Amino acid sequence: MTQRLITHLRHVDLAVPDLARQREFYTNTWGLAEEHTDTGITFLAAEGSPEQYVVRLRESADKRIDLISFGAADAADVDTLAQRLAADGVRLVSEPGDLHTPGGGYGFRFFDNEGRTVEISSDVAVRQHRQVEPGESIPVRLSHVVVNSADPESTRAFYERHLSFALSDTLMHPRMGEMMWFMRVNAWHHSMAIARCPHPSLHHASFELRGIDEYMRGTGRLLRAGVEKIWGPGRHLAGNNTFSYFLDPHGNTIEYTTELEQVDEDTWHPHLYDFSNPEVSDQWGTANQMNEFVASRSFNDPDKGLFVAPPV
Repeated sequence: MTQRLITHLRHVDLAVPDLARQREFYTNTWGLAEEHTDTGITFLAAEGSPEQYVVRLRESADKRIDLISFGAADAADVDTLAQRLAADGVRLVSEPGDLHTPGGGYGFRFFDNEGRTVEISSDVAVRQHRQVEPGESIPVRLSHVVVNSADPESTRAFYERHLSFALSDTLMHPRMGEMMWFMRVNAWHHSMAIARCPHPSLHHASFELRGIDEYMRGTGRLLRAGVEKIWGPGRHLAGNNTFSYFLDPHGNTIEYTTELEQVDEDTWHPHLYDFSNPEVSDQWGTANQMNEFVASRSFNDPDKGLFVAPPV
């Protein structure tokens, strides 16, 4: 296996038609902190995270994933990854160079096999962050991002071959076959997952809370605020993490979670879980049933940004 040069997930960047509404939701309701704002763009941080931002919102007529960003250890690794990708025929959006986003750094962008823009960066300044206190029901960090794929087998192979992602677990159904692949870049069970879907889009973005109490408080706060809940609260088997899924104002699914499993990468063997078994979807048995309604809400709208680099 090629040495893994990706270290962690940094941020997910979304374009939406109504920036003001989206920004108000992610700050005043979801619990992120607005750190930097420019004309038509907002950078949102998690109080407990050293990342400059975990979500970037950009105003655009087209709803899309602008990009998904991963970290590398240093500029040499960034250069090595860019050279490998180019040599393998992957289309680079930008060559390695200085970044002009909060925290600076050094990085480049490329299109994955389905046309999503991915950024790899290093040397981004660490944000002044703090320990989230007991009872604070706000995100500590961005936990993971799940993408919908019309060709998930090829998408899995792309991230394994080019970026050395490793498979942690797979979900399958007796009638539908394999449906979701959990991929890791470090000891966290997954930083990314790939779901089978009729079209590429965002499945969900997940945010880690401090602990079970804070996770339940956050879930309750969203319910009291009238935010549409899709699924939860419960605890998955794959990853052993809790889940409460909600819709943001533009129909993107976002998740509160905590206690995502950390694995021993030297000894871990992927499982194949049958999610027609209720305990696979929810060990607790507290969540609403996983059904076609829940699944369809997570399909999201087809991504309008494939093979089109975001303007910033």
